[in-house]
Amino acid sequence: GFDVPSLATMYVFKAIARVNRVFKDKEGGLVVDYIGIAGALKQAMNDYTHRDQKNYGEMDIAKTALPRFVEKLQICAELFHGCTYHAFMDDTSADSVRANIICNGINFILGKDEDTQKIFRKESLLLKQARSLCQSLLDKKQRYEAAFFEAVRVALNKFTGAGKLSFKEINEQINELLKQSIKSEGVINLFENMDEHADFSLFSPEYLEQIANMKQKNLAVELLRKLIAEQVQIYRRKDFVQAQQFSERMRQLMNAYRNGQLTNADVIEELKKMAADISVSHKEGAALGLTEEELAFYHALSNPLHQKDYFTNDQLKTMTVELTETLRNSRTIDWNRKEGPRAAMKMLVKRLLKKYKYPPEGEEEAVNTVIAQCEMWVDAEQ
Repeated sequence: GFDVPSLATMYVFKAIARVNRVFKDKEGGLVVDYIGIAGALKQAMNDYTHRDQKNYGEMDIAKTALPRFVEKLQICAELFHGCTYHAFMDDTSADSVRANIICNGINFILGKDEDTQKIFRKESLLLKQARSLCQSLLDKKQRYEAAFFEAVRVALNKFTGAGKLSFKEINEQINELLKQSIKSEGVINLFENMDEHADFSLFSPEYLEQIANMKQKNLAVELLRKLIAEQVQIYRRKDFVQAQQFSERMRQLMNAYRNGQLTNADVIEELKKMAADISVSHKEGAALGLTEEELAFYHALSNPLHQKDYFTNDQLKTMTVELTETLRNSRTIDWNRKEGPRAAMKMLVKRLLKKYKYPPEGEEEAVNTVIAQCEMWVDAEQ
């Protein structure tokens, strides 16, 4: 045979392949015998040593995978007690109805605490694994209900996980899994009021309003949080101070929300304000006559804000431009990987700051902020 770790089901026609390899979310595999070799395989197993025989359990999926599937389906159903999703299993339900039910399901689980969400992710994944082995034994209701939980799990992971948010990708993935599970011929669009092909900007007021006005408020909060987190991640690669400031603001805001100190409406408004502040920060460089690169060094030099009590804005801008130019002219190959060049870079920065009597007495920690920004710039340049 040959080794295919991600293969979950093999229909035996002229050959047999190995589907028992564990791979990511796959615990095992199913071999479907079309040509009657199962008896020969069982006889071969009887010839194995006693040690090898112990590695093989019951091969009847009706006695193994199906009970596990039923158990996990019940657990997921209990986790969704209070969420109305039964119309999803109705053959007459339109695709738009199913899309709305999935969105409501995502909204429902996002309204639960983090421990409950973690349990759902785990149990719905185990449900998917069991279903992949016993799909042929399931009735229509079981297939549809499992498909609903899988659609919610997939979308939830996309909304709350790492990576760029793409409505198009989420819709495509959910449509594909529904096509396999319930033979859906239509097209599910979870975001019918939003063009999934458009390259939305976090700084578009119209787009932010579209999200804020969604009926599913928990989902709206998560979408806004995700979009802002993506922008903060961009800052993290180029602007040390801005990344820290926005990350801390986001942390405090979401903690207050999860602790019940803010309602959905409150946190949505705060997230919109945060998006507006990020938009303003993007325009700050042009207002100051600084490039995006220089603006990052300006933020480092003027952090904390009371540095402006010691230096005028023009002085900070002069330091910023010279610092940026000095680093650009002095960069060496692999200076982000070699200790010698990196130490030389730090010394160069400290010498330049000393020339401007920066930082003021008692503000030595300010140098570390500038050095951190310089190192981030160095790493991004390589």
